[in-house]
Parts: sequence; structure tokens; C-alpha cells
Amino acid sequence: MNIKELLKQDAEKDLLRLSTAGSVDDGKSTLIGRLLYDSKSIYDDHLDALRSSGKSEDDGEIDFAHLTDGLKAEREQGITIDVAYRYFSTPKRKFIIADTPGHEQYTRNMATGASTANAALILVDARNGVVIQSKRHAFIASLLGIPHMLIAVNKMDLVDYSKEVFDKIKSDFADFAAKLNVKDIHFIPVSALKGDNVVEHGSNTPWYDGPTVLSYLENLYISSDRNLVDLRLPIQLVLRPNADFRGYCGKVESGVLKRGDEIVVLPSGQSSRVKSIVSFDGELDTAFPPMSATFTLEDEIDISRGDMICHRHNIPSSSRHLEAMVVWMDEKPLETGRSYLLKHTTRTTKAFIESVRFKIDVNTLSRETTGALRLNEIGRVAFACSGRLQADPYSKNRATGAFILVDAVTNATVGAGMILDSESIDKPAANYARAATGKATSSTAASLISLEERSKRLRQRPATIWLTGLHASGKNEIARKLEKKIFDSGGVCVLLSGGALRSGISGELDFDAPDRAEHLRRAAETARLLNDNGIICICSFISPDASIRCQLAEIVGDERFLEVFVDTPLDQCRKRDKTGLYEKADKGEVENVAGIDLPYEPPTAPALHVDMAGISPEDAVERIASLLGKKGIFAI
Repeated sequence: MNIKELLKQDAEKDLLRLSTAGSVDDGKSTLIGRLLYDSKSIYDDHLDALRSSGKSEDDGEIDFAHLTDGLKAEREQGITIDVAYRYFSTPKRKFIIADTPGHEQYTRNMATGASTANAALILVDARNGVVIQSKRHAFIASLLGIPHMLIAVNKMDLVDYSKEVFDKIKSDFADFAAKLNVKDIHFIPVSALKGDNVVEHGSNTPWYDGPTVLSYLENLYISSDRNLVDLRLPIQLVLRPNADFRGYCGKVESGVLKRGDEIVVLPSGQSSRVKSIVSFDGELDTAFPPMSATFTLEDEIDISRGDMICHRHNIPSSSRHLEAMVVWMDEKPLETGRSYLLKHTTRTTKAFIESVRFKIDVNTLSRETTGALRLNEIGRVAFACSGRLQADPYSKNRATGAFILVDAVTNATVGAGMILDSESIDKPAANYARAATGKATSSTAASLISLEERSKRLRQRPATIWLTGLHASGKNEIARKLEKKIFDSGGVCVLLSGGALRSGISGELDFDAPDRAEHLRRAAETARLLNDNGIICICSFISPDASIRCQLAEIVGDERFLEVFVDTPLDQCRKRDKTGLYEKADKGEVENVAGIDLPYEPPTAPALHVDMAGISPEDAVERIASLLGKKGIFAI
């Protein structure tokens, strides 16, 4: 075999990424050093340097731990602090090993090293059994979605290679692992110092007939771990080497891209077909993970960095709201109300911390109520993002379900997140609701003018009149006439309508469920601020979802929120419609039209039910004005 064939054979080997973890002094670095040494993966000059530096035992044997402890502090203290990566190869497979710290204070380092691993190697000291640190690292490995877990019971030479000790540790760890989401778990008794069952079977464990550590890693089947169903290709670069070529570059994170496939571009929703797939070696018929490729399309469409390519009938969730498990990595705590840059695949957006649901005691797996996450803590956090994310749950797709948080000032990575299931992704943010009262709230707390003083000066009480009904039901006309009537009578009021907000405050929002919820939330928050300053607010919104309207009432304050149902039959709304919206909905040209393809849930107990069959908008205004007078809000 010539050198070219040898290099080609080596390039075609499968790659396994392995993360190691364990308690302090369990022997992780020694095991890795032994693995490298016995598999002939260490150069002679490296061994000579270790011998000459005095890093050897009294009997002349090499101290294998120093093959991986790269930092000066690690060599001095005999512990692992940072993640040390080691690369080696056998005739069957290539390996990247991440030797991660065992100290609790370096949890963030352990999570970093394990984030891309195919398998986790967790060491347990045979003398100590399954300790808290062993459970911590197993939990973090499970949280990070590592599909394979190898438990190496080390230092068997110090317990006389006792089968009873090994079986007890195996039973204890299996009981704990039953609480975790671990697909595959295997146990091997080893002595990293003596080399038993690391690369070769040892004669000291005749009762063990399973694979060695190296044999297990060489033969571990990982191809099925890749998601080849859901095509996710985030765009990194638009390539224009000349005027005749426009290619789109990116890494295939999951799924398979084939020439001729119909694809859709997110978030725009434009579609086309794959014309060609280009690589360094020429055109390909297929691209699959973890390949990076350039492809061209049959149509000229707008695609840029941060967009995502998917198959038309298999797309990820798209939302500005998400919940995730977060590993916090910064000295300054993560707190509700703070904002960070969120980097997801090739897209970066601003993320606002809505709430910290809880943190997890990684030693006991119990949940603790908290309002913040501190360095090395892990917890569940709710986010609101300024841009929409095309994301999958982390359990389904590790690439599109993960993100990092970046401090916008220091540009430091401060956290890593794993997105939870689709229910959490798609759920409109109900947590926006707050218990507002007629007393001064946060918006007026700093003012020297009390709400009572404002009401006395304006001769009115603040309230929000929320008109809800189908498109073209007449609610906008009623709202305008009501505003004029209150103004002419000396009142102070402001009119908010869906169209007005969408031309400004909600200009970037779409018409799907999460964005409609956000649009209405912004309207309610604006109304609350106006009410806090003594002003009457008239809101005219279709707002078809009854549960969302309940949330809006909580934001504004139930005693201020007057829900007025403008009840107009659908056939009458069609006749009144001057925009042609219903006609377009019938033809399928637009979606999410209340009363057509989107259910409208009528209020069951509104403050006022205005049946528009047989009455004029002026009559409706008089009824609302009468309601305001009866409630002592404003007398007209």
C-alpha cells in the first residue's frame, strides 16, 4: 500500500468523539494516558520528555496522567482544570478524547467538553463506589444528550479485582441511571495504572468476558445516532466567485440533501429545487451529516447567512419564545430581565430573560425555586428573542436544539442552552401576565403624581375598553366614534388598533399563533402604561383566542379591563369587508383568518355584548358610554 492509499484509508475512517468525566483522583488522565500508550499513539520524543522531566514512578514507569494534563497548574496540583483534547487513531477508527475536569467548580468546562461527544466515559473509583460526583457527571452527560455511556470502574487493583465490588457498583449506578435519559450504558472493570482491560484483557479479571475499553470504543456503532430524517442546513455563506455562480454554503447538521430535492428557505418560506451540490472533489448527488457543502438552486431567491434550508414538509418550530436548560458559565449571574446575544446555528439574535423557572441540584436531581443562575449552576430558563428561531428540541436534534449566550459588552460566552420540547417552543408566553391593580405600578412608582391625583385632575378613572370581534365586524368604526365622543365630552383617551400597531410597534411580527400572542401582549402592555397615567384606552383587535384575552386582562388588571364583544354575523362581515380579506381566504391566498381557517372563540362573559344585527355603530357607542358611566369611569 502506497502513501496515498494509506492517507485515503485514514481519511475515510469513522470519527468518534469521547468525553471523559469522574470525581477527582478517579484516574481519568491516567486511563487516557494508558489508552494512548498501549495503543501506540504516543510519539517517542513525548515519552522521552516525560522521562527527562522526572514525570515517572519510582520503578521507572511513566506517570500516564501527565500525558494529558497540559496546564502548569494541572501538573503542579495533579488535577484536571481545563478541557484537554487528545487525538489518536487505530486501524479501525479515529478518536477525539476530551479529558474534562472532575471538580464541581469546573462544571462549565465539563459541559463544554461533552457538548459534541458521541459517548461519555465516566470513571468510578472501585474503593469509593458511586459518589455524588459520579452522579453529577452522569446527569450532565444525559442532559447533553450523549447517547452512549461507558462506566469504567477503575483502580480494581486496589480492591483485589473483586467481582463483588464491581457488581455492587454496577447495580448502584444502574439504579441511578434509570432516572436519566440514557439509551446505552456499559460497564468495564479496569486498572488504568496496571493496564487491565484498557487495551488488552488482564489476567486478574477472569470473571469478566466483555470488551476492553479500546475494543468497546472501536466497535461502538454511532452511525444510527445521526439524524438522517430531518434536513437542517444553516447557511453560513453565500458564495459568488463570479457573475455566473451563486452558491449557498453550510454544514449539513442533520438529514440528507439530494440533487433535485424540493427545499424551503426559513424564515422567508420561499421554495425551490436543488440544482447541484458542489464539493472540492466535484459535483455530488447527495450531502449528509457532518459534510459541509455548497449547493445551487434552480430559482433566484433571496438567501443569506442565518437562514435555514429544510425539506418542505419537514420544518422546525419557528418562534421568538423558547424554554431551555441552561448551563451558566459566568461570574455575573443570569437574572430575570437581563438581555444577551443568543447564537443559534449561524443566526444571532437578542434574547431577553423572561424568567428562571428553577435550578437543578445536580447532586440530587431535585429542583429548587430561584430567580437567578450562578456560575456552574444548571436551570430551566424562559427566553423571548427579538428574532424568530428555527429550532428543534435538543432531544430530537442536538445541532438545532443548542445555543450559546454571549455578553454583548464583553463578547464572552456566558452560557450554553438546550432547547426543550416543542410544547415549550410554541407556547405563547403566558408568563407575561401580571397581577396589575388600580394602584401605582412600576411605571408610575417613580412619579411624584399619584394615580388618584391624575384621576381627580382628568375627572375620569383609567380603563381599557377592549373591543373584540371578527374582521369587518364594525369594531374599528365603533372605536373611532367612541374616542370622538369621549374627547368631545372633555375626556382624555387614546385609540389603539391592530393596523396601527402593526405599522410600528409590531411591525416585524407575523400572523402565526406566537406572533399574534406577542402582538396582543404589546397592545395590552401599552394600554396598561396609559391606564397607569390615568388615561382611558380604547383597543380594537380581533383577538380570537379566549385564553389570550384572559392573559391580556391580567396584564391590564381585571378591574380596568372591559371586554366588549362586537357580535356581527360572518355573512354580514363579508358584505362589510372592503379589503377583500375573506375572498382571499376563500381562495387560499391568505391564512389564519378568524372565522375562516382560524377559530374565533366568542367571550362567554363580556362586560358588554353588542349584537350588531339591527343596530348602528352610533347605538353601540351609546351602550358603551352608558357602561362607562355606570362603572364610574367617565360620565358622558
